[in-house]
Amino acid sequence: MIHPSPTAAAFAGLVDLASADSGGAAVACSDDSFASMDHLVRASPPVFDPHAFTDHGRLMDGWQGRRRNGRGHDWCIIKLGVAGTVHGVDIDTSHFHGDAAPFASIEGANVPLNAESEALRSETEWTQIVAPFALQPNGQNLQSARTVSVWTHVRIRVFPDGGVARLRVWGEPASVADPNTEVDLACAQHGGQAMACSSTALGSPVNLLKRQPAIDIRDGWEPQRNRRLNGEWVVIRLGGPARIAEVVLDTKHFSGNQPERIRVDGIHWVAPPLPALLASSAWKPIVDSFEPAPDAPHLKSVNDAGPWTHVRVHVGPDGGISRVRVYGSIAREAPSDPKLAAINAMPSAEAAGWFQATTGCPRWAQRMADCRPFTSRTQLCGLAEWNWWLMDESDWVAAMEADPGATGETVRRSAAQHIECTVMKLAADGLD
Repeated sequence: MIHPSPTAAAFAGLVDLASADSGGAAVACSDDSFASMDHLVRASPPVFDPHAFTDHGRLMDGWQGRRRNGRGHDWCIIKLGVAGTVHGVDIDTSHFHGDAAPFASIEGANVPLNAESEALRSETEWTQIVAPFALQPNGQNLQSARTVSVWTHVRIRVFPDGGVARLRVWGEPASVADPNTEVDLACAQHGGQAMACSSTALGSPVNLLKRQPAIDIRDGWEPQRNRRLNGEWVVIRLGGPARIAEVVLDTKHFSGNQPERIRVDGIHWVAPPLPALLASSAWKPIVDSFEPAPDAPHLKSVNDAGPWTHVRVHVGPDGGISRVRVYGSIAREAPSDPKLAAINAMPSAEAAGWFQATTGCPRWAQRMADCRPFTSRTQLCGLAEWNWWLMDESDWVAAMEADPGATGETVRRSAAQHIECTVMKLAADGLD
């Protein structure tokens, strides 16, 4: 089930690095006499039973220490399930009204994941990533992060005390895969990330990347029913450019509502602009379309090992799956391509001049030179088109004027034809 909340829109496609489902755990706190620190990382939404009480008062599904009455403040250290770049946090105070924490801040640290709690308390250097801010009681409190570093642990401080139901730490997992080991590179623990999907109507694509088997049908991805019969899809970034051996597509718990067909495509494009990645025509089939059985895992060998940076799972016309496993190893080296090597080795001015000769547009040419190094022709051609449409109309006019074959059609249509020809030239001809 998808629970409507501002988090879904604010941090779409990111992973809750602190969630217990990702391996996150609360490892130390100043005090949790009234409600356990372990509740902070529960994957489930906070619940409240008005009739449940303990010796300290109402039973609360969150973290809460005793009242400090103005002396100091409370804190809790969370070990992230996977190290990653933090983009934002959600400090959820659901069901805490008059006893919610009034202010909070978040700090990060990068230390071994097995660091002892005492060392985390007294020896660790912490960096502020969310400055102290006022919390809304009984609600979600979203804040963006100040830094772009990779963190292994976070520490929440509440001033001076009070309850917090959940702490969500939204970010991008850092790849921790050993190049010498074959692992599931779609799994969040190895850097996998669900980048985008066609629908989240009945289940989140983030569930596909969990390391443990699905608990029930709510713990998978199920798009809305597709009346147009044109299929649904989800795009997953792997933990790094990878050579893939096998893919597992699991329909566990989906019986009668599993897809009629499933196929998997791959692409090699390091750090692509997401809209350009989704629109790219460079996707290649790596698992041919097949008819899945209900409530069962399906192990498939790939017909092209890659390397690939992303996979796209296509289900048709709709239907749910619970897990996607992509077993492979990190590619030690980028694919060898003499053309790309030559472009990457050029001084900046020479590279800009070479690109300008293909379009007659100086700003586009300089931007392309600045995008180096290129690791695949897909990346080179994709960025050529992406950067072209980021230019202004004056740039397109300049390119048309520099092209002796320009027609009298409208600038925009000519620009479309121009970049199409440029991309074809970059892909096919290469350097002389």
